[in-house]
Formats: sequence, C-alpha cells, structure tokens
Amino acid sequence: MWKKILFIGLILVLVSNVSWAQCAMCRATVGSNLSEGRGVIGTGLNFGILYLLLTPYLLVAGLAFFWFRASKKELSKKLSLTSRINSIYGK
Repeated sequence: MWKKILFIGLILVLVSNVSWAQCAMCRATVGSNLSEGRGVIGTGLNFGILYLLLTPYLLVAGLAFFWFRASKKELSKKLSLTSRINSIYGK
C-alpha cells in the first residue's frame, strides 16, 4: 500500500511543472504586458493562481486535522470510561 502512495507521490512531483501554467486570458494579459516591457506582472499572476489553488486544500487539511484530534480525544475518554466501568464491576 505504501509503495503505491510513494509511486503516486513521485509521479505528482515529476509533473509539478505543469502547475505553473496559466489560463488563456491570463496568458494573453501577461503577453501584452511583456510586450510593453512590464514583466513583473506575470510572476505575480502565477503566484496568485497558485495561492487560489492552494487555499481549498489547506482548509480541508485543517478541518481533517481538527476532526482527527477531536476523535482521538473522544476515543481516549471512551476507553477510560470503559476501564473504569470494568474495574467497578470486577471484570
């Protein structure tokens, strides 16, 4: 199982240069700005696109982390309660 995950991760790293691509309208805007001598806008536009792409993944990862932490605390409480009940009834 872990070999499959490692393989998929390796493939994603190898094709990550595609993530610097732009949509057609963004590319036209950057092209017109480059022809006018303003090349800084393209870099900012690329980072803006990546920021918009990354935000939903960070939100989902944060929610998953807090859910995992809450479920771990709930499981700990449940196990301690079970052990207390077992000690009361002598099991």
